[in-house]
Amino acid sequence: MDLLSIKDPSFLKGMSNKELEALSQEVRQFLIDKLSITGGHIGPNLGVVELTIALHKCFDSPKDKILWDVGHQSYVHKILTGRASEFNTLRQFKGLCGFPKRVESEHDVWETGHSSTSLSAAMGMAIARDLKKEKSYVVPVIGDGALTGGMALEALNHIGHEKKNMIVILNDNEMSIAPNVGALHNILGQLRTAGKYQWVKDELEVLLKKVPAVGGKLAATAERIKDSLKYLLVSGMFFEELGFTYLGPVDGHNFENLFDNLSYAKKTEGPVLLHVITKKGKGYYPAESDKTGTWHGTGPYKTETGAFIKPSKTPPPAWSSLVSETVRKLARGDERIVAITPAMPVGSKLEGFASEFPDRMFDVGIAEQHAATVAAGLATQNMKPFLAIYSTFLQRAYDQVVHDICRQNLNVFIGIDRAGLVGADGETHQGVFDIAFLRHLPNLVLMMPKDENEGQHMVYTALNYDDGPIAMRFPRGNGIGVPMDGHFRKIPIGTWEILKDGVDAVILTFGTTIPMAMEAAAIFEKQGTSIKVVNARFIKPLDKKMLISLLGLNIPILTIEEAVLHGGFGSAVLEFANDHGYYHSVISRMGIPDQFIEHGDVGSLLAEIGLTTEEVVKRLTLLAGKKQQRA
Repeated sequence: MDLLSIKDPSFLKGMSNKELEALSQEVRQFLIDKLSITGGHIGPNLGVVELTIALHKCFDSPKDKILWDVGHQSYVHKILTGRASEFNTLRQFKGLCGFPKRVESEHDVWETGHSSTSLSAAMGMAIARDLKKEKSYVVPVIGDGALTGGMALEALNHIGHEKKNMIVILNDNEMSIAPNVGALHNILGQLRTAGKYQWVKDELEVLLKKVPAVGGKLAATAERIKDSLKYLLVSGMFFEELGFTYLGPVDGHNFENLFDNLSYAKKTEGPVLLHVITKKGKGYYPAESDKTGTWHGTGPYKTETGAFIKPSKTPPPAWSSLVSETVRKLARGDERIVAITPAMPVGSKLEGFASEFPDRMFDVGIAEQHAATVAAGLATQNMKPFLAIYSTFLQRAYDQVVHDICRQNLNVFIGIDRAGLVGADGETHQGVFDIAFLRHLPNLVLMMPKDENEGQHMVYTALNYDDGPIAMRFPRGNGIGVPMDGHFRKIPIGTWEILKDGVDAVILTFGTTIPMAMEAAAIFEKQGTSIKVVNARFIKPLDKKMLISLLGLNIPILTIEEAVLHGGFGSAVLEFANDHGYYHSVISRMGIPDQFIEHGDVGSLLAEIGLTTEEVVKRLTLLAGKKQQRA
């Protein structure tokens, strides 16, 4: 059929299983073709084609609420709800979002880019439904990786206690971004091998019904027999102990099995967990055979071979690789160095460290809070923990950073990956809040390097710092290709460096915004105006000595940061000026405005919010005018 003509999922109601199988193949080919051009989360979506079709056939969206945990497996849902024609713009500036988006469609009832939130949101929707005395189904779809998150377990506990009608779909593909870890994953493994449990239980019930009634004693005995079967055939019936009716495991690519079990789930009172086994990347061999998470999300590729389309020139090393490999080098000489990641060993490029030091590498699963406190515990024992975590995921461990790491002044090195704008993943993944939520924490040192060479020295500095927690921000993508020193050196804590001298105005900036500052200064130089550019690499503590000298010059100061303005680095400079009596200093700030930044290429996003070289020139010109007026 013509996928571009789909307006809503109602067309599925009259289709036979054979027609649905044909539709599944069309959807798969559509995804393979489209994502080869735009890139995107191909593996998760190829794995949920039949499941998504089945859900939309059995339920009436948006009256029935279908929630997608994490959200990167929602492409099929978007196709079935009338957005196939927009896939040429997927994850592009002003284009189709790669995650559920409520303003895109009434069928997107929950927005998410972080894992393990769907069950709690579904519980809220179920409570609202019952309070309003409405009739509808609430159907969260959560993966086996996301189910390991603490928030999901809290929600399971509450849902089971309240006995709300809800159908939880456990999409079990044995893999999230990286292979899943943990005891709960092992429970799911046992359940996958126990498919005969439901059949045996049902057969036993049929048999017992044929026995003439002899009172309650037989009924009680029958229940005990069923319970015994449960523990005999399914080791550790975790979900039923939590109060759920457990169904499955079910073949997530078999429509007949899906429809039978969904029909049974709809008739069951109380919470149901339908355990569906799917194959990530199904239908496309390169993605289906992936064991490392490479095909979880990709850039463009060749459909015929699966070969990724690489840039014509070999790029500089990725920031994640630079940081993790520097940690790895230092770990060879220091057995106390331990790496910890919350389910991101591939994204954080820790495969090399894990291979060389398997006993000192810990992937704790999707459990950011746990990861932070494990690092704190290690630090109390004179170890040197390196916590590799994305900026956007560090948000989830805020209390642990405050309460467990900073309050105890423990020597934890936090590598804040994907700091700043990340582009295509959009609002949920932009790493722009970390400065604002970390800068005010006592004891913490926060820094960001200008290039890879300074980056390796900052890693060395961090792992040789003994006075408390220290964090280093670094961006997504590759470095700029500078020569690398052959030996490490410590960078004095709280020191800035002057990159270009000048007497007419000062730019204070760091990391990814240094190039635009240098470009703006070069433009002014041609006009006869001298701009000082400072690499303010320590966001906390500030270089107080240099800042006092700069404020004493009584020339305009412009701060630039690829992070939110409210509570950010520029705010720190303003606070410092006020606290030290520089009430009349001309200080202006540039950064991320008070809004969530949507998806798109980073250049377009920066242009839209006015964080460009041209805007720096305009702002400095305006500041110079104010200075002249006051003079």
